[in-house]
Amino acid sequence: MTTGCKTTTVFLTILCGLLLTILGLTQEWPLWAWPTLALLLVAIPAVAFRIATLRRGSMPVDFEEQLTAAPVERREHHISHVALPSLWADYDFLVSATIRWYPLDASADGPLLNPAGLAVEAVLDRARAVTEQREPARASLVQHELCGELSLMRPDRAGRLQAMAENVTLTLHEHDQERLDKLAGVRKDKAVWEHRRTYEQSKREYLGDDVLKDTGSAVVWWLAKNDDHVEKTVADLGLLAALTSAANDTDVPERLRDLLPQPREEQAGHDLWERQNASYERPPTAADHLVDALYALGFPDGDPRRPMIAKQVADVLRTQDQHETADGLLRRFNPPATYTPDGKEPPAPTDRETGTTPEA
Repeated sequence: MTTGCKTTTVFLTILCGLLLTILGLTQEWPLWAWPTLALLLVAIPAVAFRIATLRRGSMPVDFEEQLTAAPVERREHHISHVALPSLWADYDFLVSATIRWYPLDASADGPLLNPAGLAVEAVLDRARAVTEQREPARASLVQHELCGELSLMRPDRAGRLQAMAENVTLTLHEHDQERLDKLAGVRKDKAVWEHRRTYEQSKREYLGDDVLKDTGSAVVWWLAKNDDHVEKTVADLGLLAALTSAANDTDVPERLRDLLPQPREEQAGHDLWERQNASYERPPTAADHLVDALYALGFPDGDPRRPMIAKQVADVLRTQDQHETADGLLRRFNPPATYTPDGKEPPAPTDRETGTTPEA
C-alpha cells in the first residue's frame, strides 16, 4: 500500500510540474519564479505524503501476523475396502474413504514419522468404534453415520496431527449381502406362516369348542348368522344335528333323527340312498352323517366343495383327538389314486369301501 502511494505522488508531481512549466513559458514568467516553482514541486508532495501517513496510523498487529503466518500444509491419502467388524460375528463392513490431515508438531528436531500411517490409524479407530456397535443389515444407515463422525478434524492419540475423512463409502461382501437378504426373506415367510397357523388354530377352536360343541350351540350360531330368516334356521335343524354329530364323532340324538334331511330323487343310486332303503350291516359312521349334511346343504356328488368341507371337519376332529374319524372322512371324500401296473382302469370300490350295502 505504501509503494502505491509513493508512485501516485511522484506521478502527480511530474504532471503538475509539466503544466506549470507550460503555463510559465506562455506567460513569460521572470527568472526568479522558476527556482520558486521547483522548490514548491518538491516540498508540497513531501508534506502531503507525510500528512497522509500520520492520518493512516500504524498497521494492526493481527493483520501483520496474518501476512507473516506460514500456510497450513494439508495432505491426503485414499483407503479402499478396509474390513471393520460389525455387531454380528463374521459379517465385516468394507470402508473406503479419502483421509486428510495436517501435522501439529512440525519442529525440525522432532522424530521422523509417517504422517499418512498415523492419520489412517486415527480415522479407522474412530470408524471402528461406530461399526462394531451396528448391525450389518443397516449398512447404508451406518455409512451416513460414519460420514458425520469422520467429518471433523480431530487429533490422533499421540497428538502429532489432526485427521478427518471424506467421500466415505460403506459396503458388505457380496456373499454376505446375499445371505442377509435370504435371512430377511425367511424371517418374513416365517412370520406370515405363524400368523396363518394361529388363525387356523383359532378358527378350529372356535368351531370345535364353541359352534359345534353340541346341537344347541350350532343352532344358536346359525340363528345369529340368519337372524332375519328364522324359518331357515328351523328348516336346517336336522342338518345342524348331523353336522354336530359328525364333528364330535357321535350319533345323532334320537329326538332329532326325524329331522334329518331325506335324499333327493335325482340322487337315487348313491350310497346314501341305498343306506336309507336297505338294512345296515353296521351302524352309521361320522362320514355317513356328513354325507347327509352335504346333501341337505345342496352339495351333490362331484361338487368340488365336498372334499374341502370334509377336510375342514376333519381338522376340527383332530383338535378333539379324533384322528381315526378324521382319517375316515378323508378316505371317504378324497381317496388316494390306485396304482395299476398294466395301465388298466382301477377297480370300482366295493360296498364295504363305500360304506353301502347291496340292494336286497
